[in-house]
Amino acid sequence: MDMVEQIKEMLDLVYDPELGISIVELGLVYDIQYHDGKTYIKMTLTTPGCPMHDTIVGGVRFILKDRLDLEDVDIDVVWEPQWSPAMISEQGKQILGFF
Repeated sequence: MDMVEQIKEMLDLVYDPELGISIVELGLVYDIQYHDGKTYIKMTLTTPGCPMHDTIVGGVRFILKDRLDLEDVDIDVVWEPQWSPAMISEQGKQILGFF
């Protein structure tokens, strides 16, 4: 498994505390890059001004440091493209009860 896949697997352990599913299943992670020990994560949140911003971003930093020993992590929280429920994975929709 390459490092990008390992990072994605770890990000699947970071949950949105309000919705109770992972940021990967929610479709909040747009891009993952890893080069020469440097990690770049492009992600969004469900809404601008999300009160869980620091908790979620902190969770991303923590899991990557704790599980993969990655310290040079750049997290870019973007608002374009704007997140919508259509970005939730099929598994995430089942968890949330979407029909």
